[in-house]
Amino acid sequence: MMKKLFIIFGVIVMPSIAFAAGELFTKVSELLNSVIPIIITIAVIYFLWGVGKYIMSSGDSEKQEEARGMMIYGIIGLFVMVSVWGLVNILVQTVGLDSGAIPNLPQVPSTR
Repeated sequence: MMKKLFIIFGVIVMPSIAFAAGELFTKVSELLNSVIPIIITIAVIYFLWGVGKYIMSSGDSEKQEEARGMMIYGIIGLFVMVSVWGLVNILVQTVGLDSGAIPNLPQVPSTR
């Protein structure tokens, strides 16, 4: 009896769970595609601010060290954001969720 219950559960519920996961990947991808350019812009501005501070503090080594840190953190931020954006897009395209189509569900063969 328990085995039949698991089979019924698998046939009825699992396709909807798989479809929900596809919807989740699509929503995360859409969110990241709208937020990541803004964050990349902020990281570029932060990096350029560090470059400006480095140039303006040509005589003070302590301020140059602080500006160098800003530039390094700006580059690290850019690298992380572009990497996350790329990995999510690779995942979405690999799984086949970039078309927005409903995935093909397995069909139960007819016994007639």
